[in-house]
Amino acid sequence: MKDYEVTAQAHQPVRLTRTLNLRDLIFLIVGTVIGAGIFLVPGSVLSQVGNSVPISLAVWIGGGVLTLLGALTYGELSTIKPEAGGIYIYLRDCFGRFPAFLYGWAFFFVISSGSAATLAVAFSRNLGEVIPLSPIENKISAIAMIAVVAAVNVRGTRQSANLQNVTTAIKVSALILMSVVLLWFGARSGVDHQPTVAPGASTGLSLFSGIGLAMIGVLWAYEGWQYATFSAGETLDSRRNFPRAFLVGTLALIGIYLLANLAYIAALGPSEVAISKSVAADSVAALIHPRLRSVVALLIATSVFTAANGLTLTSPRVYYAMANDGLFFRKLAEVHPKFGTPAFAVIAGALWASLLAAYGSFEQLFNAVVFTGWIFYGLAAACLFVYRRKAIGSQDAYKTPGYPITPIVFILAAAALVINSIISQPVLSGLGIGIVLLGAPAFLIWRSRSNAPN
Repeated sequence: MKDYEVTAQAHQPVRLTRTLNLRDLIFLIVGTVIGAGIFLVPGSVLSQVGNSVPISLAVWIGGGVLTLLGALTYGELSTIKPEAGGIYIYLRDCFGRFPAFLYGWAFFFVISSGSAATLAVAFSRNLGEVIPLSPIENKISAIAMIAVVAAVNVRGTRQSANLQNVTTAIKVSALILMSVVLLWFGARSGVDHQPTVAPGASTGLSLFSGIGLAMIGVLWAYEGWQYATFSAGETLDSRRNFPRAFLVGTLALIGIYLLANLAYIAALGPSEVAISKSVAADSVAALIHPRLRSVVALLIATSVFTAANGLTLTSPRVYYAMANDGLFFRKLAEVHPKFGTPAFAVIAGALWASLLAAYGSFEQLFNAVVFTGWIFYGLAAACLFVYRRKAIGSQDAYKTPGYPITPIVFILAAAALVINSIISQPVLSGLGIGIVLLGAPAFLIWRSRSNAPN
């Protein structure tokens, strides 16, 4: 009898272990969202609203509020379905396997892998500001970063979370310190804080259009908070921790982003910020010392490394969930018997991202497809209405504040972002939608092999 029990236990599949706590989730959200954007894009946001500081800050706050509405909505979704895969699981349950697969298809081949490759390239470029690198060394360092992050994530979820916590604490502390220093010296520098308003940019339709374009950039600067849902299957007390983590993490991001924007304006003045393509480095160089550009580059490298680790800690759980449904390579559903991680899913994503980073011509495809993620983010928020109608989930669990207005506003914002992208970039948007729809024949093939229902 004992021999039989041992044999039966030996053949039980290894499952993901719940190890992430509230602190881990908060650091995961903040660390994944803050990449290179806040160091680079505030200038373009300011210029798009006619160099108006109040409007620019309002756009950053508005983007943060919309992100918060989505986070509050996803907080309830995470309590209803605390499983690995997050958004993929919600779409599958509420709208069927086909749209869920299309999301996973685009996520694996372009969105997630393209994000990882973009972060790796940004890492090598900023490292090159500190240590001169040849073009081949740039590619090697980008691939090496992906490899290091993948190795940590294969080794263990706990190890990856610990690394995420440490590197997030370092980059947030450095970003806040830099902002405080710029504010302090900027107030005493005699910098002209009166903007030179671009002609015709401050009134009428041009301002409205500029705010729309600026909001797209700001929302993409907040991009990445959704990825935390993918790790619900490894979160302790997810029904309690996810809503709190989304609230705390999003509010922290809004505060950090506003502080950084105010610091850049104090250092350079609105007119100079508006024309800057690398506003953090320009601010530090102008106000303190030009040689400190390398310090900012090192900070950005650390920032994108942390974001890449957060991406790798979460994204493979989507591939894992798809494979468990028989709609992706079966090997990706395996959990490493020793490390307790979806090791093959991690490795597969890392290999594809490395190929994109090495080839270097993926950015157009990535830019074409990334906006389609907002189609699925809006659909995922709509899943809350389906779950509630079917009375799925505990009655005493967390409920989205302001329901149904909260998810409705977020869904409308996601729709507006997608429509704006289609109108402003019809060719690129059409290419992106086409790439997503290329998943249709792949879905039919995997469904026929697994005999999975629609």
